[in-house]
Amino acid sequence: IRPQRKRQQEHQALLSSLSVGDRVITIGCIHGVIESMKEDSVLLKLESGATVRMTRASIAFREGEPKTA
Repeated sequence: IRPQRKRQQEHQALLSSLSVGDRVITIGCIHGVIESMKEDSVLLKLESGATVRMTRASIAFREGEPKTA
């Protein structure tokens, strides 16, 4: 239970520290740049130029940061 709680706290810290312009990877392995943010959602701009609105919770990692297991 303790390792799971630690991962949850780390994920919450990541979500609260996101800002416009961050390059992120979603849980579904979609890479994009945060174009705008609302309380519970983000607008990602993809390489193709398309934009996708996703929930904040679907962000898995910030690109360039080490991934914890």
